[in-house]
Amino acid sequence: MTPTALGRDRTGGDAGGGPVAPGGAEVVSSSDTRGASIEVSGVTVRYAAAASAGGRHQGTLAIDDISFRVRPQEIVVIVGPSGCGKSTLLKAVAGLLRPSRGSVRVIQPQAAAPRVGFMFQSDALLPWRTAVQNVELAVRLAGESSRVAAARAVHLMRELGLGDSCDKYPAQLSGGMRKRVALARALAYEPAVFLMDEPFSALDANTRIHVGNFFLRIVERFGQSVVFVTHDIDEAVALGDRILVLSRGPGRLVGTFDVALPRPRDYYKSRFEDGFRELQKRVFDLIG
Repeated sequence: MTPTALGRDRTGGDAGGGPVAPGGAEVVSSSDTRGASIEVSGVTVRYAAAASAGGRHQGTLAIDDISFRVRPQEIVVIVGPSGCGKSTLLKAVAGLLRPSRGSVRVIQPQAAAPRVGFMFQSDALLPWRTAVQNVELAVRLAGESSRVAAARAVHLMRELGLGDSCDKYPAQLSGGMRKRVALARALAYEPAVFLMDEPFSALDANTRIHVGNFFLRIVERFGQSVVFVTHDIDEAVALGDRILVLSRGPGRLVGTFDVALPRPRDYYKSRFEDGFRELQKRVFDLIG
């Protein structure tokens, strides 16, 4: 996960040809993970046309006029067909991609700039650092001492079933293991907001259940707000307080579903709760 500070408004402009590089993102230390909200207002992203197209092509409209609000301590899951702009929308919320129109605000009353973490589809691990050193880095960026960083990193690695792989380099790990290291790094940073782009997609079924439950326990205990992108409708219902459905590209918000399942919630056992399959079918039918 790349740490990002999002305490300011981000308003529309020319979206250009791609995302803004995250390397210059400001990191603001804040120990309080609760109370952050997100306001997305009329966000549109249009990728600029290639120079070879001359002036005749207006570029590609990726997402169009999307508005929603994430309440404090809420998990909002975004689903939709492939190519509908889910990842584009998440990057716009993170401030990694400037919208052509509209604005995004991340607000936490007790913090000048809420700490926000983004977990990409790729693991984005630093190949010259060991697995545990990748996790420690997030803690150090949060302003903690090397002693705290080491202890927190080892604890998270063990919780995610990676205790025997702390000293391995990313190239020595499987894809699923690298995903878990990336998740450990995200959790170690202790952001107020998680922005997550299919973080469990490379995990086998049993590991996915364990990691999903561990993630739920973290956010239910510490109260982070979450925007979570997935293709898996069952996962969306199991995790979310609300589900947002995007249309085929260009992505537009075509449906919102409240998830009435109780919390604390089990990532797997919740699928047998009353109402789970009914809601799953309604979401599936809307996506088409």
